[in-house]
Amino acid sequence: MWTVLIKYILRNRNLNLTIIGVITAFMAFMALKVQMSYEYAQMLPESDSVNVEYQNFKSVFGEEGSVFFVGYDDTLVKNYKTFTEWNKIIEQVQNIEGVSGVFHIGNCFNLEKDTAAKKLITAPVFKEIVTSQAQLDSLLSVAYSLPFYDGFLFNKESGIGVLMIWIQNDFLNTSNRTELIKSIKDPIENFGQSKGVEMHYSGMPYIRTVISEMIQRELISFMFLAIAVAAIILLFFFRSLKALAFSLLVVVIGVIWTLGTLAIFGYEITILSGIIPPILIIIGIENCIYLITKYHTEYISHGNQAKALARVVQKVGYATLLTNVTTAVGFGSFMITGNAILVEFGIVASINIILMFVFTLILIPTLYSFYAPPSARHTKHLTFNWMKRAASGIVGIIQYHRPKALIAVIILILMSGYGIYRLENKGSMVDDIPVKNKMYKDLKFFEENLSGVLPVEITIDTKKNKGLFSINTLNRINTFQEKLLQYPDISKPLSIVEVVKFSKQAFYGGRPEMYSMPNQNEKNFILSYLPDVESGDNKSQILNSFVDTNFQIARISLRIKNLYTPEIAELKSQLRVDLDSIFPTDRFTTHITGSTIVFQKGSEYLVRNLIYSLLLAIGIISILMFLMFNSIQMVMISMISNLLPLIATAGMMGLLGIDLKPSTIIIYSISLGIAVDAAIHLLSRYRQQLRITNWNVKESILNAVSDTANGMIYSGVVLVFGFAVFILSGFGGTQSLGYLIGFTLFVAMFANLIILPSLVLYFDKRATTKSFGKPVFDILDEEEEEDK
Repeated sequence: MWTVLIKYILRNRNLNLTIIGVITAFMAFMALKVQMSYEYAQMLPESDSVNVEYQNFKSVFGEEGSVFFVGYDDTLVKNYKTFTEWNKIIEQVQNIEGVSGVFHIGNCFNLEKDTAAKKLITAPVFKEIVTSQAQLDSLLSVAYSLPFYDGFLFNKESGIGVLMIWIQNDFLNTSNRTELIKSIKDPIENFGQSKGVEMHYSGMPYIRTVISEMIQRELISFMFLAIAVAAIILLFFFRSLKALAFSLLVVVIGVIWTLGTLAIFGYEITILSGIIPPILIIIGIENCIYLITKYHTEYISHGNQAKALARVVQKVGYATLLTNVTTAVGFGSFMITGNAILVEFGIVASINIILMFVFTLILIPTLYSFYAPPSARHTKHLTFNWMKRAASGIVGIIQYHRPKALIAVIILILMSGYGIYRLENKGSMVDDIPVKNKMYKDLKFFEENLSGVLPVEITIDTKKNKGLFSINTLNRINTFQEKLLQYPDISKPLSIVEVVKFSKQAFYGGRPEMYSMPNQNEKNFILSYLPDVESGDNKSQILNSFVDTNFQIARISLRIKNLYTPEIAELKSQLRVDLDSIFPTDRFTTHITGSTIVFQKGSEYLVRNLIYSLLLAIGIISILMFLMFNSIQMVMISMISNLLPLIATAGMMGLLGIDLKPSTIIIYSISLGIAVDAAIHLLSRYRQQLRITNWNVKESILNAVSDTANGMIYSGVVLVFGFAVFILSGFGGTQSLGYLIGFTLFVAMFANLIILPSLVLYFDKRATTKSFGKPVFDILDEEEEEDK
């Protein structure tokens, strides 16, 4: 097959270049249509009970993650001139398209008793424009006397004020959100700087927007960084502008095809799909290095350029195909996770890895066939003294120091075992943001002053119409909220109970000490004064934000700190115990939901499915290697050698305190798919050597190591330094992708060069059977090539 293929490639050079050029032009046209994703990552299947509860909550109470929080030192509003200027800025923000409402101390309202209508009406605290300091001080004292607002609109104790900005749902998941957040933030930030007051920003719309912008910037920068690293390595190894130009052409085409594939499938660029182009650049350069090195090696051996180009495909075509298939399997295994973003990532990456292999196998021989053979300067990399010493040292270790190498492996496994024991499965909603990033610092600001901004919602269904008018039910909610105040990671709860307390305070002339639950004698006339849910008065939002239209379901709205997933699960468990102890399950139905709860369940779901995807990758790669080598023993030896780096990486994570979470666990399937490539090349060469040496195992494996060491070290350097560019990312998860995969592949390089050959020698009789020389799909040996 490979002989026929190389004949086709070299006899139809212009046709092949034209076909690839036309497809690339089409893909470039499609790539122009690809869009950034602005939707919140959906980690749970639609049918999952937690997701169903969350969707039901939103159908009753609306979107709970649409608030943009701005925090500031309340000295900003204590000077009447500054207060007036601040109100004008907020009015400007209020008029921006996409803003559905704002709430701050300057437009807060009080409840006043309308004795004629026997209703409580909402009246602004600041009814007129403030014209003097005395007037401002008087009005602020009224606002600060309303306990309803303390803990979410301001914090009297810490001297913090909060501006809450509601973003329209139509803007939350579109590209318009980026410009909207900027148009909101810019005047606020400029005002703060002019007054010497630091502004703090948080809330899900802001967090998601900042992350989207970072993805967009990094997509471009990482592509150029990956290309720059690849160019430097290519020039160092090959000292050839042709090798550089041809390799870069291949990876640029790969990037264009990747972006085109995203557009064809209707996918958008996410935090994961955004790193596919740089990854494909790294993998594509590795393919080019293997092919170009083989071309140079063959040409030096016999001086025939056509024969050298033919043998590039004949001798390494199948092995390179298998290495790319195993790499694609590593990425493709994410398709079983059930997570849309990971499924898209797996589909696009695996398809384009195979496509890149195909056009690399066509382009490299084709392009080199148009030019003169390589000169001595271009093939000098094959005789680097340091490379010779490295290969000789590796052979020496395998030949004379195998026991020491295996003892080192045992020590590594024991240390890794201790590290794995310390490894924790946890993550948080924003723990991939560096602690030095302003967004992370601002989040901590809100945690310290308002106990956080991440939403958690609790619903209490009384199972009957107007069940919330029961004083017994309201007292139960109040009892539960008093328990909530004992949790250090939860903000002040807001619910109908707080509205009722506010109403009682208003009923008794606004006296702060009357902010409490009405007793049995007060409850009838105070509850009758509550405003109607559908009164048409915009200020009735104070009530209908916390109850449904039938007064059957109550909502308790909380904000929590940026907790880790086990802490969120523990918090949810404690809340469930408190709810069940206060609300009998035969009379009430209670739910704990919100985007934070969905994240916690989704993270656990994702980690579990990523483990399944890793096991799937191991299984499929093992099958592929069996089809290639027809030896279960050899497959086991090679998989042991390539699982060792994964164990070492897991141990290192535990020792360094790096948590197991979706953004770190994905590296295992990717690393395995790439690392096993070296084992395939080595074992392919080993089998060829067995035929040459008449099944002398020791001589064959040592010769195979000597022959493949250069390529394995070259590709190892490319992979380690290529993935190292991700360390420069602003995301902890992407940084992990860089240094964890880099470390894994570094260990894998030595495992495949030293441990794999050592194990072959230890188990030579059982592993190197005659079936090993008769694979399901054969690879041409040198004698067969000469005959052809």
